[in-house]
Amino acid sequence: MISENGTARQWTIKADVASATPQLNNYDLNLWYSTATNYEEPGQSAANTIWGTGNRGTQLLNKLATKPITLNAGNRAAQMETLDNGPLGNIFGAPISSSSIFTGFFNPDNIDPANPEAAIEFGTPFTGRPEKLQFKYNFQPGAVNKDKQGNVLSYGDACDIYAILEVRKDGVVKRLATAWFRGEDLQNQLVVKEVIFTYGPLDSSFPAYMKPKNNLYVDASEAAFILPTHITFVASSSFAGAQFAGAIGSKLVVDDVKMIYD
Repeated sequence: MISENGTARQWTIKADVASATPQLNNYDLNLWYSTATNYEEPGQSAANTIWGTGNRGTQLLNKLATKPITLNAGNRAAQMETLDNGPLGNIFGAPISSSSIFTGFFNPDNIDPANPEAAIEFGTPFTGRPEKLQFKYNFQPGAVNKDKQGNVLSYGDACDIYAILEVRKDGVVKRLATAWFRGEDLQNQLVVKEVIFTYGPLDSSFPAYMKPKNNLYVDASEAAFILPTHITFVASSSFAGAQFAGAIGSKLVVDDVKMIYD
């Protein structure tokens, strides 16, 4: 190729075929690697994973709330349990550890025991437009749901399992689609759950917790066709765990996180 100024340069062009129906890497949660401090995290290795947990923060309190479990031969899943942090946790204003697994990165340089999400950078690159989020789960809510101050709440604990599609550009994050399940009922058996993705803004019929904190959505004129740049998937054993509210003993198992396309 010769440019306008006469400079010649040879280019090698390689074409990659992108899947129109991508899945999350390690969506079946079968791969877990051992960390330097001798516990397991989801993924092939620390350098090759899209998954994170809060274990790097809770281990400071000698707690590991997210662990792999073996369901049957060759099939593993993520087990999350809301734990009592004991006297040391109370010193830091963190009476419980709500367990979670998410797509993203846990940055140990930003650990703040009083703010469990401060060290989490949510999301991973993704360019699909799924119709539904599908996963397997079971959930056992703890007996007594309490707030951060230890007051017994009038409602029970619930698990949160959700996925959001985003368009990230020039430092601005806009919501494209939302699929959210909050379940409070006892579910002893592992069952398949499907949640529909809602594309575009969420109207007043949707609860506030499902809406983006920055209240920014992809323009309605683009929501019907634009591709996302990122996906955030989160599963947590206590829906208000980030505020240190939850029921000790709430236990959630999640497996086979799939995107369902038309």
